[in-house]
Amino acid sequence: MDKIALPPPRPERTVIGGDTSIPRMISGLWQLAGGHDETVNVETAARAMEPLIDSGLDCFDMADHYGDAELVVGRFHETSSRNMLAFTKWCPPENGTKSFEAAEKAVDLALQRMGQKQLTLMQYHIWNYSDDTYWHNFTHLRAIQKQGKIKHIGVTNVDAAHLELLINTGFQIATNQVSCSVLDQRLVRGRLASVCEKYKVGVLAYGTLLGGFLSEKWLGQPEPTDMNGLNWSLRKYLRFIRAAGGWKPFQGVLRALSTISRQHDVSIAAVATRYVLDIPVVGAVIVGCRLTAESSKYTARNLEAFSFELSMADHALIREAQQALSDIPGDCGDEYRRPPYLTAAGDLSHHIEDLERDNQLDMAYRGGQRIEYSTGSPWEPIAGYCRAVRLGNNVYISGTTANSPIDLGIPVLGGSSARSQTVAILDIISRAVKAVGGDLSDIVRTRVMVRNEIDCEEVSRAHGWAFQCEGIRPANMLIVANLVGAEYLVEIEAEAHLGYSSVLRLSS
Repeated sequence: MDKIALPPPRPERTVIGGDTSIPRMISGLWQLAGGHDETVNVETAARAMEPLIDSGLDCFDMADHYGDAELVVGRFHETSSRNMLAFTKWCPPENGTKSFEAAEKAVDLALQRMGQKQLTLMQYHIWNYSDDTYWHNFTHLRAIQKQGKIKHIGVTNVDAAHLELLINTGFQIATNQVSCSVLDQRLVRGRLASVCEKYKVGVLAYGTLLGGFLSEKWLGQPEPTDMNGLNWSLRKYLRFIRAAGGWKPFQGVLRALSTISRQHDVSIAAVATRYVLDIPVVGAVIVGCRLTAESSKYTARNLEAFSFELSMADHALIREAQQALSDIPGDCGDEYRRPPYLTAAGDLSHHIEDLERDNQLDMAYRGGQRIEYSTGSPWEPIAGYCRAVRLGNNVYISGTTANSPIDLGIPVLGGSSARSQTVAILDIISRAVKAVGGDLSDIVRTRVMVRNEIDCEEVSRAHGWAFQCEGIRPANMLIVANLVGAEYLVEIEAEAHLGYSSVLRLSS
């Protein structure tokens, strides 16, 4: 008897921000940014959204730098009365521009391009945690949200410590968009999943199919040798595969997924997608879509992920294959902030411009000058101090609290969380060391003062995490002290010595 063709399943749905229903599969439009197709036909792309919406995939994700993606949404709204959801991102270079006008201009441009009166979800990307630009921009986005131009504010590629820092400072974050797949387990291996669960932040998972590597096409095939012959997605996720241990363990995972896919009569991609959807904190997965006339051909295959359940035996088989993998370094989003840069280019050249080194700083150092760095705090001239002093290769950092940037109306970064205040303080210290030519990895000593003894462990864990990211362990002292200012729970001073990049570890 011939097999009866059943209609494709409808996608499961979830809620973000407490009141916005979305499908658990979102069509990601990064592929409209270039590196996949030379040109994008806006009219054709807008029409290609219709069958996706008909199938229940009525949510699309894009960004300010995704080529014509926002214009495609705008064209759709011009030609159709169908309801759909469009998420976008603001990824500004942190180049010193911190004005409300700049933030408002970015939001208004997105609204104009997308043909909307309100952005359902504006997601912000932070390039550098030690640059306080993002604190200004989050404050501006919150003000614009109160005007009604933004419904929900989300983040993208933010690690556990800084997501918690933002929330403890008082910002409402609806979602965090991060990489997550059978290879990339940083979401659940670290603290991010528990932080998202605690604060009800929905995870939007991308990279679930590793740009197409998790498919029958690559099963049993040799590793690509010509990186330049691959599109941007495959270039990016080949770097992920290499960071996770290489092609051989990847093929082991692919074989496990293939075994499971045959048992359920679905594709490898469906199994890989279902695996991520089964992670409790994951709200939705983002699946790449080029929005061409052929896009609807892939819809039924993508929806297979909602047609079956993975058994305990299936999960066990995947876990067994994962044992051969290496942990991808760091926390979610670190691939955009420190080596190894797991991007299409292998660096940040597609994202941010290199800043020229300060020639004045070099000349002062070579001339043996004392270098002083000030933050602009009104207390610095009154009390006669600066944030950092550099003498030769030695840098001395003043006692630092979690002071918020001037005029933002935030009492203290991190709120009443000593752990989050510590994260904020070490970001400020990092900014100071960078300002005089060094880096947080140059720190050789820290002195930590804590108001309440009960907070010592949490402060220590935040301190340990920050320097683990840098691959060093500075000399340290921690004491309980009566700090000035009731809102400040932690104060840290530090010393750095520049020029020692490698570490020899000895133990007794």
